[in-house]
Amino acid sequence: MAYAAGMDDARLEDFVAAHRRLFVLTGAGCSTASGIPDYRDEQGAWKRTPPVTYQAFVGDAGTRQRYWARSLLGWPRIADARPNAAHRALAALESQGRCELLLTQNVDGLHQAAGSASVIDLHGRLDGVVCLACGASSARARLQVRLAQANAAWLDLEAGTAPDGDADLEGMDFGTFQVPACETCGGMLKPDVVFFGENVPRDRVETAMAHVGRADAMLVVGSSLMVYSGLRFVHAAVRQGLPVAAVSLGRTRADDLLQFRVAAPCADALGFLLEGAGPPSLTRQVAAG
Repeated sequence: MAYAAGMDDARLEDFVAAHRRLFVLTGAGCSTASGIPDYRDEQGAWKRTPPVTYQAFVGDAGTRQRYWARSLLGWPRIADARPNAAHRALAALESQGRCELLLTQNVDGLHQAAGSASVIDLHGRLDGVVCLACGASSARARLQVRLAQANAAWLDLEAGTAPDGDADLEGMDFGTFQVPACETCGGMLKPDVVFFGENVPRDRVETAMAHVGRADAMLVVGSSLMVYSGLRFVHAAVRQGLPVAAVSLGRTRADDLLQFRVAAPCADALGFLLEGAGPPSLTRQVAAG
């Protein structure tokens, strides 16, 4: 069914027009149109088994074998993903000088690929790998080559697409899967992302909070805000008296704190930002508040 614009869409245009320094927080809903599935349904519940925790990954060799086997098949879908209209719309918002900061919970790098420059990857990036022993950083593309060379027989397996570079690969004996070690020191390799049970680096949080302090409104795009790492920024904005609006097909954990929520696909709701130089309401200079 085609999406039909409604009253909330006009309200969103006016919201953007009224605030010159928007702090934008994005989540998985921003990337679903790029072929990357999200984790939660419209009620905020898990659609599938929750992701692996940091504690399980570092504490159990079998968990690491399962993770990297699925990643071997899932990574190419992330590597091949391209920005969609939602990413391009937010890049256009920045180019208009209206985005104070784009803080994303996504790990796919698609905002940067679309042209956004002022971005903080709150949960890191899947295109990087870090050694937990020596701290050496390397490219995920390089590790893909090593994984494929060590596990050639796995490349012919069929697996369903799952969120964040994962793949649905069940009923396998992962005990035979070979996990490469760090080429520098032989240590344990981990994707350079924040796992569940792992803390977001403090400097990212502090930098983002400083931007909240300079913003005059907050816009949430494609996030259910079910995890505290993102929700805390809505709480901070509200404490400062900033208005907060959201674009989300389903409920968010902050619905009672929002001025309004547009229940629409992100690309559709933000499409006005790609029409010419900007939405007509930008020229109307709607007064803030």
